[in-house]
Amino acid sequence: MSTTIAIPERFDFSFHKSFTEQYNKLLEKNTGKTISLDFSRVMYLDSAALGMIVLLQKRAKSINCNVEIVSAKGTALEILQIANFDKMVTIR
Repeated sequence: MSTTIAIPERFDFSFHKSFTEQYNKLLEKNTGKTISLDFSRVMYLDSAALGMIVLLQKRAKSINCNVEIVSAKGTALEILQIANFDKMVTIR
């Protein structure tokens, strides 16, 4: 079973509070499941966004939960690949 967080077109520090609240809720009840980050709308992401994904991955891993990024394309996908995020999370 997968639970999805929709990521906005501009994924930067301004989304930090909302993103953290959403994933904390999901982690509370999704031990052993998968959290999908829907990147279908993402046109821009910065180092703060990458850091937020790393924090989510660490928290999720500690409770045997997986994180995946879905529908990343264009510049967003290139940034994730350059930063080697494909080695940390599944990108589909």
